[in-house]
Amino acid sequence: MSGARVTITVDDAAVRAQLERLLARVQRPTDALREVGEVLQQSTQRRFATETAPDGTHWAPNSPVTLARKTSRHILTDSGLLGDTIHYQLTADRQGVAVGSNRVYAAMQQFGGTKAQHPQLWGDIPARPFLGVSATDRAEILAIFNDYLDAT
Repeated sequence: MSGARVTITVDDAAVRAQLERLLARVQRPTDALREVGEVLQQSTQRRFATETAPDGTHWAPNSPVTLARKTSRHILTDSGLLGDTIHYQLTADRQGVAVGSNRVYAAMQQFGGTKAQHPQLWGDIPARPFLGVSATDRAEILAIFNDYLDAT
């Protein structure tokens, strides 16, 4: 994932404990981590259809100015490039997984920004989080780790 790098770390005690158990038992946890990456990639891409953050809250609606400039009424979706560029990759140490986009504007959409901070904008942009782990994602990640632990 190139471009501006933004890191959001999800530090969930239960997930961390299961991952540490998996790493202690399995020398190469890449298969489990790839499954986690697939789950998170698909979940993130679905958020563009549901227009919701990982915590289930709805994204802020488009402003009238934005609606006048877009061809689509959907939030964060005009050409579909942002949602289509969501991918996962294993971390360099192959003991974790990263999910994100290589679009330079992805961080702006995730965290929001103001015209004062970024004069090239035509207005303020509210945060519309699409990256992160939902409660459903968390349960799926734990199930994946448990499946691999049960198999060892």
